[in-house]
Amino acid sequence: MTLLPTITQLLRFRLDRDAMLGFTPRHFLAGLLGTWIVGMGRYWDDPGASLLQHLGLGSVIYIFALSALIWLMVLPFRVEGWRYDRVLTFVSLTSFPAALYAIPVERFVPMKVAIEMNVWFLAVVALWRLALLLYFLRVFTRLRFFDIVTLTLLPVCGIIAALTALNLHRVVFDTMGGLHEPSAHDGAYLVLFFLTLIASVLVIPLLIAYGVGIYLRRKQHTSGNSERGG
Repeated sequence: MTLLPTITQLLRFRLDRDAMLGFTPRHFLAGLLGTWIVGMGRYWDDPGASLLQHLGLGSVIYIFALSALIWLMVLPFRVEGWRYDRVLTFVSLTSFPAALYAIPVERFVPMKVAIEMNVWFLAVVALWRLALLLYFLRVFTRLRFFDIVTLTLLPVCGIIAALTALNLHRVVFDTMGGLHEPSAHDGAYLVLFFLTLIASVLVIPLLIAYGVGIYLRRKQHTSGNSERGG
């Protein structure tokens, strides 16, 4: 399948498993280029962003790390055709919705309105990409819905909780205390901070659900092998 139809069908939740199995290096390169461009666009006007973020390299590193996490988490479920390069290609292709968040709305509207708009942009992009991950896991893995939901939320909660390592909490406290100049991204930082609190609470029950899911999957495989052997 050519590049544009693959991307549009994926973003519209229409891509089937055969097409996912048919991901090629061209699909990955297109996703990688999109990730890099969108990554630069997202942080180009953010004075609090690091050099890696301004260069778009932070987003590139992120897709490799997130893909590895998702691939490793699903690996114990022994899904046929489950490979890291396919997961990486999928994750890279989901970067395109983030272009919405790169719109420099603060240049056209007052700062207060820009902050609110960026929060909404962040919410739309985050929910869209989360729904895409759920769709990908459902179509590709064909696992139980319980396991798919767990595998969707657990890596996301882990990533969100890890954002504290980027000192986002410091930015939030500075923003709430009025210790730095207002930025159009301040609202997004506040949202990420509160999401971190929620994610931290959910991580433990999700880990338990993950372990139960692996146990039941292994038990199902054992039972199926015993019946075939009998």
